[in-house]
Amino acid sequence: MNARPVMNTMLMILTLTLLVGVFTPLPAFASSDSQSQIIFPNDPAAAKYIAAGLAFGLAALAAGLAIGRAGSAGMAATAERPEVKTTAIIIAALGEALAIYGLVVALLIVGA
Repeated sequence: MNARPVMNTMLMILTLTLLVGVFTPLPAFASSDSQSQIIFPNDPAAAKYIAAGLAFGLAALAAGLAIGRAGSAGMAATAERPEVKTTAIIIAALGEALAIYGLVVALLIVGA
């Protein structure tokens, strides 16, 4: 079975789910009563925590992608040439450092 149509179908489902999830709550934000302030407060402290969450979340996502790709390529290279195992581990560790950098940035944002 070819994996390409399955992957395209999964990508379309994910895109549709994200679009529905993003555009469905828009009428709630458009209301003019005081309840809209509870959903998304106009407070700099709240924006700080949202930014810290985004910083760490996106860094963790990037680290996961980096480790997945570098790890699989490293294991494939190790299967062909066992002497490159140390290099593959070091390259995978560089991907793990992305999550640590994201955590440091998030802590700096929250502490500021």
